[in-house]
Amino acid sequence: MKIVIVGPAYPLRGAMAQMNAILGHHLSQKHDVQIVSFTRQYPSLLFPGKSQIDPGKPLFNVPTVSLIDSINPISWYRAARYITNQKPDVIIFRYWMPFFAPCFGSIARLVKRKINAQVIFICDNIVPHEKRPGDGALTKYAFHSADAFVVLSKEVEKDLVRILPNVRYIVSPHPLYDVFGTLQSKEEARKKLGLKDERVMLFFGYVRSYKGLSVLIDAMLKIQEMAPVTLLIVGEFYEDEKKYRAMIHRHGLENCIQIHSQYIPNDEVATFFSAADVVVLPYISATQSGIIQVAYHFNKPVITTHVGGLSEVVIHGHTGFVIPPNNPDALTKAVMEFYNKHCEEEFAKNISEEKRQYSWDKFIERLETLFVKKA
Repeated sequence: MKIVIVGPAYPLRGAMAQMNAILGHHLSQKHDVQIVSFTRQYPSLLFPGKSQIDPGKPLFNVPTVSLIDSINPISWYRAARYITNQKPDVIIFRYWMPFFAPCFGSIARLVKRKINAQVIFICDNIVPHEKRPGDGALTKYAFHSADAFVVLSKEVEKDLVRILPNVRYIVSPHPLYDVFGTLQSKEEARKKLGLKDERVMLFFGYVRSYKGLSVLIDAMLKIQEMAPVTLLIVGEFYEDEKKYRAMIHRHGLENCIQIHSQYIPNDEVATFFSAADVVVLPYISATQSGIIQVAYHFNKPVITTHVGGLSEVVIHGHTGFVIPPNNPDALTKAVMEFYNKHCEEEFAKNISEEKRQYSWDKFIERLETLFVKKA
């Protein structure tokens, strides 16, 4: 089949661009695939990070054209005309926030007026983490021309059927992020990062309030009273970094928290995960998290919260711990249980078995069940 993926791609950076590249690569093993990406993904005034451009190399050489300006409707018409001329059998939109709903919904409508292409939305989120007025109406507009959906957790499934009760869809868990190299020895990774402590935890990813970093910093004060543990905070801050640094200073935790407040290139990700004993994701709200799938790629246990679909992936007492959100005491208890009961080896072994269900082969097989050949 001929497939067009619509969404961010290299040289744009971030999880969605990475996932589109991986998706395109795997689909291209059996199909003719290209990506239609953005000339401008976010206006600079709306982008909280330092840069929208990936400083590294592309993950895969999936044919890509950059045509879409997220806030310029003229570009939507151009993109729709280009896609129409390709005569695809399937168009896949990657949906994660209503900001892109007018753009994606308009392109889908314009294409379907001209050709009999099947439109599939892969939904990381339907209800966004940070809600705004009009989100529901925008999402309905985007979904109006869709023929089928893939939702990445049961929590997102609930949101979908609430909006479109009779829609055709499948639930398929977020596949592994398996493009960041291989596991290094802890000794090697920690030497690169200048770490000396025997116990190291990792908080990884863009820092936003819903990810609960403040809860983890509060917990670190209590954790340090029980045992020496180093926390790595790794990722670009999408809100005021000074607020978190002031909190760390107020608690007197400067010597046990190491901050790497920048976007991490793909070839450096493995070092941070390899250095850690456990990945801690104390989210206050969520649907699912690709960070768990990075951790699982490296067989790293995860301590996370019972929000969204996170507990669908992290199995309490088997591949990590799942605790109540916004609860420093519960987080402290889970961290100390992890170390005092020496859970790392057993959990890592369990992850190596559990992660098989999150392979890209399985994801593509499930996705292909939605494909319908043109009449």
